[in-house]
Amino acid sequence: MTSTGSGPLDGVVVADFSQLLQGPFATQAMADLGARVIKVEPLAGDWTRSYAMLNAYPGGESVSYLAFNRNKESIAVDLKSPEGLELARSVIRQADVVVENFRPGVMDRLGLGYEASKVDNPGLVYVASSGFGVDGPYVKRPGQDLLAQSVAGLPNLQGDADDPPVPVGVSAADVAASLHIIYGTLAALVERGRTGIGQRVDVSLLNSIIAFQTQEFVSALSSGTTPQRPEGGAGNAFTGAPYGVYRTRDGWIAISMNPVNLIAGILDIPELKDEEAKSVFENRGDIKALIDAKTAERDRDELLEELLAHDVWCAPVNEFTKVPEDPQVVHNRMFRKIEHPVAGEVTLVAPPIRFSNQTSERFDPPPALGADSRRIAEEFGALDAETIAALVEKGVLRG
Repeated sequence: MTSTGSGPLDGVVVADFSQLLQGPFATQAMADLGARVIKVEPLAGDWTRSYAMLNAYPGGESVSYLAFNRNKESIAVDLKSPEGLELARSVIRQADVVVENFRPGVMDRLGLGYEASKVDNPGLVYVASSGFGVDGPYVKRPGQDLLAQSVAGLPNLQGDADDPPVPVGVSAADVAASLHIIYGTLAALVERGRTGIGQRVDVSLLNSIIAFQTQEFVSALSSGTTPQRPEGGAGNAFTGAPYGVYRTRDGWIAISMNPVNLIAGILDIPELKDEEAKSVFENRGDIKALIDAKTAERDRDELLEELLAHDVWCAPVNEFTKVPEDPQVVHNRMFRKIEHPVAGEVTLVAPPIRFSNQTSERFDPPPALGADSRRIAEEFGALDAETIAALVEKGVLRG
């Protein structure tokens, strides 16, 4: 699989040593954009091949692996062997980009770090993603999404006033880091286009999730106020009424920043008819309770239609598994089915952006472990079939 089709990154070769989420999600996006992504895996495979959200393994394939590895090639190689290391170096020498998310120092000890790699490939863009950074007091600690969320204070912004800290229900730090890997890579490639010289780009879960809370940190630190979580589910620690989620007879709706008296007029709440503000912190729990009592008497879609007719900022709160059925989501083609040779039909989340110059859309299933080992060893390592067969027999290559 060497043809990537069209895309802004067509012709860019990415050597992907990353595992789990933040690296693979980023390299999958690069593959979606047309890059050729060669996933360099250990003989046992990416960690997510044996770990799955909800313990879901259709046909024995991990859903977590399937989620982040489409449009890639896989070479499974023993990096503890001299032959395996040399093959990995051969791939790096011919790559435009390396992405890795080992603990700091691991790639250096293997002789595959940036300083060693740039000797033979000075134009290399080398992107390393860590948990907490490449140095400092936490450098040896395990870095993982929940841990980064916690150090960054995010769980203290979720839930009601009396709740314990509540982590975000998605891998927010991982996804934030993925996006920073992508834009760091693209920025370095642009500079390389001017200078011909590559560079190392460092990303961390901690820095990324702090950056995603930019407005919240600036607000709290500038005002000298510690944000307090509201009572009764009234929005979040940084927002006043009417911001929040409201019950209806047959579901839930979200109401964003709107004049309180606008909603009061629509729902017939005389106690709030004089409140013109869009964000009321004082008594926000009481205001929410008054609105809740009225929305609970209405059917969701009928209430949404009326609110939208008055230009109220509102939306349905979709059940998670019903999101693919939402009319706008369907229109945006954000979920697509693929046929995987082992897992069968699998629904994947599609790329979130489109390009006017892109003439075809590649959407290949994630590769089986080592599916491309022999071809990559021949192409990048300049090895003949006999040598490759010997490496497979010796246990250096899987494929």
